[in-house]
Amino acid sequence: MLVAGFPADAFGTNCYVVATAPGEQCVVVDPGIGVLDRLDAVLAEHRLHPAAVLLTHGHLDHTFSVAPVCGARGIPAYVHPEDRELLADPTKALSMDLTALFGGRLPYTEPDDVAELTDGATLALAGLEVTVDHAPGHTGGSVLFRLPGAGSPWEAEQVCLSGDVLFAGSIGRTDLPGGSMSRMLDSLREKVLPLADDTVVLPGHGPATTIGRERVRNPYLVDVAGSGGARPATPTRGL
Repeated sequence: MLVAGFPADAFGTNCYVVATAPGEQCVVVDPGIGVLDRLDAVLAEHRLHPAAVLLTHGHLDHTFSVAPVCGARGIPAYVHPEDRELLADPTKALSMDLTALFGGRLPYTEPDDVAELTDGATLALAGLEVTVDHAPGHTGGSVLFRLPGAGSPWEAEQVCLSGDVLFAGSIGRTDLPGGSMSRMLDSLREKVLPLADDTVVLPGHGPATTIGRERVRNPYLVDVAGSGGARPATPTRGL
């Protein structure tokens, strides 16, 4: 399996490209702000042809380039229905400060072809089998994407694209419209903690990690697991 990732120009949002091998179809995950040239370069380098865009959630820093990526190739964008409205109006999930920051500066277009993700579904795309886990908290429609990791650069049992649910050492913020700390803690308990320790986590921001490492070092997972320690204040990482 081929996995290539790079941070977007704004907010350091990680955009990923996943394929079975060079020269094949691929999926693009979370094309954020200012990624088009870099994405085209990655696709050309590995001779890849996008079959779909997968969105871990509907925040603008993860979705801004979805329409041009999809429109240029006639491919669908996949998002959970709880975040579907954010593809039409991403300002619904922004704070007043962020709305003022983005207001009028960044033209945004909704993709033409949008498919909805279902919790527990397995998508067959570009020769890949992608399992979807609904993990609300950062947004109502946040999801994890899991793939078999054999043949990946890490030779892991499983790879998890975690969006802004789980980072190395932290989790996504829950204070924006649609966020919920109680739902986030449920997602960590029910969807993240059951994953195998050798699962490689590719987050929406920051470096890769593993579930095993986060199980013992991430204060939020430690707290949810009841392993001692105190959960820190509400996180603010991400958009």
